[in-house]
Amino acid sequence: MARIDGVEAKDGGLFVRLAYFMTRRKIRRVVTPIKIIAHYPRLLRAVVHMELGQEAAKTVHPLLKAIVQVKVAMLVGCPF
Repeated sequence: MARIDGVEAKDGGLFVRLAYFMTRRKIRRVVTPIKIIAHYPRLLRAVVHMELGQEAAKTVHPLLKAIVQVKVAMLVGCPF
């Protein structure tokens, strides 16, 4: 459980709502870290750019990338 409440879609600006929409489309829900980062729209924008950049990287095969993501999530105890 987070120590601070996240920003709800109705309270966020246009970019926050767009980021929530894209997150819901990709992983089916808006996770708490994104809601907390949304308190600082410039930081949210930087995180979005980082994620898009990592997703666009073509140096590693997509299947290997997915396997590594699952393994890292298991190692750190990530619930999603």
